[in-house]
Amino acid sequence: MSPTASAIEIAGVRLTHPDRQLYPEERVAKRDLALYYEAAAGRMLPHVSRRLLSVVRCPEGRGEPCFFQRHPIPGSPDWIHRFKRREKKAAPDYIYVKDVQGLVALAQMGVLEIHIWGSHIDDIDRPDRLVFDLDPAEDVAFARVKAAALHLRDILEAVRLLSFPLLTGGKGIHVVVPLKPRQDWEVIKAFAGGLAQRLAAEQPDRFVATMAKAKRNSRIFIDYFRNDKSASAIAPYSPRARPGAPLAWPVSWKALPRVESANVITLANFRRRLAAADPWPDYDSADQALGSSALEALGIDI
Repeated sequence: MSPTASAIEIAGVRLTHPDRQLYPEERVAKRDLALYYEAAAGRMLPHVSRRLLSVVRCPEGRGEPCFFQRHPIPGSPDWIHRFKRREKKAAPDYIYVKDVQGLVALAQMGVLEIHIWGSHIDDIDRPDRLVFDLDPAEDVAFARVKAAALHLRDILEAVRLLSFPLLTGGKGIHVVVPLKPRQDWEVIKAFAGGLAQRLAAEQPDRFVATMAKAKRNSRIFIDYFRNDKSASAIAPYSPRARPGAPLAWPVSWKALPRVESANVITLANFRRRLAAADPWPDYDSADQALGSSALEALGIDI
């Protein structure tokens, strides 16, 4: 197949305009993105498969107009599936993928970011992950973000919850807590909000729990608002539509102190990391839910 072909096939998915530069500055073409999704599928699909998605599409590449999509549109590849979600006044369709073909189909659509919802379609009203997004102000050093993540890890461990750190590909860190889908969204959101607000109240020089950017000076915003039934968070191993073609990448707690920045892993240097051992080996086997003691500590009545 000629490198300038108008269409190629990757993982059985037809890819048109494979040489289109999706990250022009980094010379990352659509075929490169599709090959990355194919290579990362084994690690990525356990976090992405059968979850509703909200994606950032940049069909002409980063720097050109991009848009956010969560509903299907005519002409979507066959591997982009539909899920009808019953809501108060309607039952709109949302999108999800199941397999490597779905990931490559996202590349065909020019998807540069994959954001996942907090539950699987099999039990859409019971979340199976909880996320604290540590989002620093511009003047906060990454060392402080790492220290905040480790502090939050220790707090979660005190209420018997294992957590896992995710480099966001931007400036921050997500602290992700896998859960068995036993409680509804209101309980999960109440716990996340209660913990974030308590941290902000106890250490106001370090944390803030409000979305207003004007109040974040020199502090870290603990974004707990991602723990809602229609909210989403960046998927592990997802690219980001940012300069440098960074990736959101899981790391271990042991390795986190040595990481230089949240965007250090990119589409240019991921191969060695992907070939290494899974940094989250215990994620899928974590048999945990919010216990009564954790909820009672924050005054949450279920």
